[in-house]
Amino acid sequence: MRRMSTAGTADTATEIDVSTSAAEQALDLLEGEGMDTDIAGLRLFVQQGGCAGLSYGMRFDGEPEEDDQVYEHHDLRIFVDPASMNYIGGSVLDFEGGLQGAGFHVENPNVVSECGCGESFRT
Repeated sequence: MRRMSTAGTADTATEIDVSTSAAEQALDLLEGEGMDTDIAGLRLFVQQGGCAGLSYGMRFDGEPEEDDQVYEHHDLRIFVDPASMNYIGGSVLDFEGGLQGAGFHVENPNVVSECGCGESFRT
């Protein structure tokens, strides 16, 4: 793992980790979009919404913003803005497949409650 930051050094307690399966899925999607995986990455963020108050968001970005924390796991770059980092530090991004549907899932140690469907949370 190589950690980079354009906003200084992150505390390891606030590190964002990524499973191998999540990195492989995201890299496949990035490449499918024609993005340069050496520069582009997956932005993980928190937004207002959902029945529990906050929800996760993800999108591909061509490059990090100036104040982002940038992590690299399994050749996937993850961009996290400072406000989102307050809610998701220490989390693990995973990819789950199966009969119930496949998708990315954030395992967040800061969550005190989640809604019934698991799409939103409260810290």
